[in-house]
Amino acid sequence: MPAVPSAHLLPAALKARFAHPPIWQPEIERETSFSERAPAQAAVLVPIVMRGPDLSEPTILLTQRANHMATHSGQIAFPGGKVDPQDANRHVTALRETYEEVGLHSRHVEVIGELPVYVTGTAFWVTPVIALVSPDFELAPNPDEVQDVFEVPLSFLMNPAHHRRHAFEWQGAQRQWFSMPYPEPRWATDGQSAPVERFIWGATAAMLRNFYRFLVVNPTE
Repeated sequence: MPAVPSAHLLPAALKARFAHPPIWQPEIERETSFSERAPAQAAVLVPIVMRGPDLSEPTILLTQRANHMATHSGQIAFPGGKVDPQDANRHVTALRETYEEVGLHSRHVEVIGELPVYVTGTAFWVTPVIALVSPDFELAPNPDEVQDVFEVPLSFLMNPAHHRRHAFEWQGAQRQWFSMPYPEPRWATDGQSAPVERFIWGATAAMLRNFYRFLVVNPTE
């Protein structure tokens, strides 16, 4: 499958896509359940940081969850969490949770749309809220929830050449999932590059895969 053209990843193009969405179907809508607790509504922010000259090098801001978290500990995730009763909508949930987790203030964020609900194996019904983020923000990660914060080029994530599909047998059924390992550039003291792999997988990779499907589908088909 083709990569999403770079022109389609610019802010105006992304806004237009959500303003006039194509007819499409998410590739992955739920994981195999392995939780007996009641379903919980949740929302995550998919923060597209408008980097580069002419905002032409957008990135996705991601977190690595703290190792002591009760669910998905240590995994790479979007900022977000459970819906509170006082939240007016899923956008409010995503913005509130993002501020609580990483300190990204809503004044830097412009919500442009959302993707269909994704159901995790831990019984979270997650609404991915897509937003453009101006790059002049300062973060204050909450160490109780977040171990690290980093960014990945959107062009990397929207290229299926970097998507891996995995399958294995679990409790008598086959489970499939995606990963998008990202070699984050790191520079040693001697000036040599020593990339570190950011292993994006599970629910985060699945929602990114659905985002790819949303962007790549031809509205005329």
